[in-house]
Amino acid sequence: MSSPSDMPIPDTPRVLLEHHLKALRLPTILREYDKVARQCAEEKADFPTYLLRLTELELLDRDRRATSAVSGRPGSRWSKASTASISSPSPR
Repeated sequence: MSSPSDMPIPDTPRVLLEHHLKALRLPTILREYDKVARQCAEEKADFPTYLLRLTELELLDRDRRATSAVSGRPGSRWSKASTASISSPSPR
């Protein structure tokens, strides 16, 4: 049987951070925070720059998702049905 000191220590801050990011519905930050942290460390970027990059990614992704959601709605100016009628001639 192993003693408590032999067991690996869970990465509690990482687990809590990921839980909070899920609860706050920040999927892009959840997905990208580690990669952006490594990039910023390589560039010796400061913490505000790190946060700026993460929040910019989140906003860009939200805009992209909102645009694709709107474009897929029936009756939308950019819906598939309306763009199909523009691209193909209607039968007479």
